[in-house]
Amino acid sequence: MLRSLFFSPRIRRVAVPSSPLGPTLAMDNNNRSRTTDSSVQTNPRIQKLQQIVKTDASAGWEESWKQGVTPWDLGCPTPVILHLHHSGSLPMGRVLVPGCGTGYDVVAMACPGRYVVGLDISEEAIKKAKQMSSSLPNADDFTFIKADFFSWRPTDLFDLIFDYTFFCAILPEMRSAWAQQIQNFLKPDGELVTLMFPL
Repeated sequence: MLRSLFFSPRIRRVAVPSSPLGPTLAMDNNNRSRTTDSSVQTNPRIQKLQQIVKTDASAGWEESWKQGVTPWDLGCPTPVILHLHHSGSLPMGRVLVPGCGTGYDVVAMACPGRYVVGLDISEEAIKKAKQMSSSLPNADDFTFIKADFFSWRPTDLFDLIFDYTFFCAILPEMRSAWAQQIQNFLKPDGELVTLMFPL
């Protein structure tokens, strides 16, 4: 049973424009999927993703990466992360990026004094992230781990957790488990930065 959550990471509000990707697909650990918006029928990329993950959410993520059906992947770092990094607004220390995918944000934030851990359930996503980043000059400042966010147990806490639509990819009944994991992973004075579609 989850206990009440009484933690207060520093909250920073950043306005960002709406995503051109449309509604998000949410899934749970019971192999069920749904969309956060009924207009999914008009977005073929989201519709294809929904077909892939319909029978098995966990295997669906892997298959979506293998087929290149990753409508959430911008193909570059998230603009707000670049802005926060270049303006010196991100804390130094350890950073976690759950659902990191190809790892553009992981690489963008990594620097001496800021060690970034990219976590993803998809072996294919982690493989792509490692291939894309292994020869970069800041490669000693980040790592990629294939693991399930909900069962993973890190050895050290994090100063910052950056969630780019990871929260949106889970069903509402899993949100308290997400919050519990965030609380478990984040230092008491740590920061949580989230970018998500309107729910």
